Amino acid sequence: MELNSSLFLVWIFPIFLLLYLLEKKQWRNKYLLFVSILFYAWSEPKFIFAILFTTFLDFHLVNAMSRIESSTKRTIFLVASISINIGLLVYFKYFNFFIESFNYVLKPLGVGELSYISYLLPLGISFYTFETITYVVDVYRKEHKPQQNFSDYLLYILLFPKMVAGPIIRYSEIASQIEDRSSFETTQNRLNGFYRFCLGLSKKELIANQLAYYYVDKIFYINPTELDGPTAWLGIIAYTFQIYFDFSGYSDMAIGLGRMIGFKFPENFDNPYISTSITEFWRRWHITLGKWMKNYIYIPLGGNQKGTGRTYLNLWIVFILSGLWHKGSWCFILWGIYHGSLLVMERLFIKKEHSDSFPKVILTFILIAFGSVLFRIDNISEAFDYYKALFFSNNNSFIFPEIDFWIPFFLAIIFSFWGFFKFGKQLQNIFYTEVKENSLNILLTISSCILFVISLSYITQSGFYPFIYFRF
Repeated sequence: MELNSSLFLVWIFPIFLLLYLLEKKQWRNKYLLFVSILFYAWSEPKFIFAILFTTFLDFHLVNAMSRIESSTKRTIFLVASISINIGLLVYFKYFNFFIESFNYVLKPLGVGELSYISYLLPLGISFYTFETITYVVDVYRKEHKPQQNFSDYLLYILLFPKMVAGPIIRYSEIASQIEDRSSFETTQNRLNGFYRFCLGLSKKELIANQLAYYYVDKIFYINPTELDGPTAWLGIIAYTFQIYFDFSGYSDMAIGLGRMIGFKFPENFDNPYISTSITEFWRRWHITLGKWMKNYIYIPLGGNQKGTGRTYLNLWIVFILSGLWHKGSWCFILWGIYHGSLLVMERLFIKKEHSDSFPKVILTFILIAFGSVLFRIDNISEAFDYYKALFFSNNNSFIFPEIDFWIPFFLAIIFSFWGFFKFGKQLQNIFYTEVKENSLNILLTISSCILFVISLSYITQSGFYPFIYFRF
């Protein structure tokens, strides 16, 4: 089940929230856990048992590890826990990618092809794996004590607003909220959560899906060799907007839903397209993934403490793994190499000075859009054909979008870049203010209800589009 499905929005969401509010506080975690298991089992009835089993195993492994003094034995438990979780991820997400790569190498040698396995990628397995690793590593490092209550630990892992596509949350960030979140369960917090939920839903339905429906999907279904340059550029720019409003829309819905039930999840986006460099972009885009990569890969590799060359190598490793995290695909590996290379070049050739230059914002956006070809197309040959279409003109004609494309396209431009300007920042600050005047609450409540109804009508009209990051 997805947060933007009609079933969830019309039935599950209001019923779940009403029952949660009516529930006594001491039973709310049990109720949340029950709903979270149902939510996941709805989409993955087979895999839910694997999740429950590995979570149970992890819980006891980590607790046993925390009671051991010997560093060698602690490390053995750490490796065992990580191996279980990484093993699941590798099997479900990368097995066929390795088979495909082996077959490609072995085919010229006349060796018979290895067989692929047939299965569907379990929903949210990448996010599940990252959170279980943060838990075991943080306990290993003695940064926090392990949870003693299995159902509370299971709730941390399965909490349905963030289980499938993040934000990626370290256990220490919400441990206290799982035990007692009464201070967050205020009317203002719930209203702020509702505003955020409706904002995310409208970003997904009114902008991202409309860009896909009226232009992006049509362009990427065409053979790239049949595209002219302006069409290819408009297609990839529209897709770059689509993926932002799709993923940040989901994050807003997850954060908003969390707020309505008393949780305060970390932010995942901060106006990424107003960045004046790729380095700044990665501080603003998928923030929780960036922090995870920094804390659990970049710093353990040595970070920037082992010389310039090693720093650059570490950056490349982190971004190659980041690309691979998205999907077992050579296009995603190239996408990681591309972004890692841009970061290294910025450190080599650009002075560290902050400059609020809008041309730099546009240049950074174009570099990001250029890399998005590898993010969208899952075949290296087709991706390079698309790059050829971007730069080499041919006799094909420009494919004009339908008139309905331009409204979401211009909305995407406005809401992507308005944070760069003083007026846009002021409006954002008003929206994100924790405590609001009654008049503002009334205005935002009415606006949010209107956005909710319009978004729902668009789901009916345009059809259901799953979130892009659900496939990761």
